[in-house]
Amino acid sequence: SRQAYKEAGLGPDDIDVVELHDCFTIAEILAIESLGLFEFGKGYDAATKGETTFKGKVVVNPSGGLKAKGHPIGATGAGQVTEIVEQLRGECGQRQVEGAKVGYVDTLGGDFGTVCNIILRS
Repeated sequence: SRQAYKEAGLGPDDIDVVELHDCFTIAEILAIESLGLFEFGKGYDAATKGETTFKGKVVVNPSGGLKAKGHPIGATGAGQVTEIVEQLRGECGQRQVEGAKVGYVDTLGGDFGTVCNIILRS
C-alpha cells in the first residue's frame, strides 16, 4: 500500500471507498490495518463499531465484498475494479458512496503470493 499511496501522491485519509479482498472475515480487519485506514490493532473495533460502513470513516466493500459475490476466484479483481469505477462515476444506486472521489482496490491471490493495489480517482 505504501507504494500505491506514494505513486498516487495520496495517503489513507484521502480514500473515500475501498474494495478489498475479504475472502475470510478476518481479512477485512487485517486489510484495513495494513492499508493504513486504521491503526494496527484497531481494525476489529473499527469494523464492529461501523467505521467501515456508509456512516463511518471510510466505506469498505459497498458491493458486499467477495463472499457476497460468491468469491469468483479469477474474476475477483475485475469485479473490485468495476465497483470502484462505478462508485467514482456515481452509478451505484442504493449502494452509492456519496461524494466518492478516490477509490482503492486491494486484491490478492495465492495466499498473498500476488498482491495488487490500485488507487483510482474520479
